Amino acid sequence: MSGPTPAPGGTLYLVPAPLDFGCAAQVPLADALPEGTLRAAAGITHWVCENAKSARAYLKRIDEAHPLAAPLQAQQITELPRAVHKKGDHGGGFDARPLLAPALAGHAMGLLSEAGMPAVADPGSSVVRAAHDLGLPVVPLVGPVSLLLALAASGLNGQGFAFAGYLPQDAGERAVRIRALEAHALQTGQAQICIETPYRNAALLQALLAALHPGTRLSVSQGLTLPAGRTRSARVADWRKSPQDGTPDGHTPAVFAFGP
Repeated sequence: MSGPTPAPGGTLYLVPAPLDFGCAAQVPLADALPEGTLRAAAGITHWVCENAKSARAYLKRIDEAHPLAAPLQAQQITELPRAVHKKGDHGGGFDARPLLAPALAGHAMGLLSEAGMPAVADPGSSVVRAAHDLGLPVVPLVGPVSLLLALAASGLNGQGFAFAGYLPQDAGERAVRIRALEAHALQTGQAQICIETPYRNAALLQALLAALHPGTRLSVSQGLTLPAGRTRSARVADWRKSPQDGTPDGHTPAVFAFGP
């Protein structure tokens, strides 16, 4: 079968993971990731990841579909620093070049997050920038990206959109931020996308319903690619009539999107 195969060495592969991290049920990898991605990942033995424990669990699942090039215990796994998780790594200040020493020595390397595509709504962009600065090829492998799946299912503007990340936790600051994003959306037509830690899903939904105009469209997607995955997209006025119809649970990641 055709598909990506790890290069002899010196390449950074962006390896997507299924969207079932932290969920009660896991999807078969073959249902979430193409054959070529799984085969390429199985051939990589050096990794930079968000969490080593999660990375090993994912590699164990890959091994069941494609034998790993090295035993799980022999995989070289390096975690990104915790400060990168908390503050993000897109604004500079973190030198990721030392993490890529194996690639400079000729090994294919994989960048991995806990769910979805690394460096998209997840840490890792510093590693990608470092690879480019060092002259290393960067190859993104095919897999699920929750933000784009949610946008496609929302009915909002797929020609113009922005990812706002996490909104402020303080209720007052969050309301101000929501209204500013909505004003920009109504002025430009640009869809606004945001996420939240699962246990705050319900609180974010209530904040959105309280701050947004009745005519604004709000979409909430949860459990995408999972058997119980769902999206509700409706005007805020309709949400307010029956919020229970789309309220996300506090265990599964959700993606929120709104706009005209």
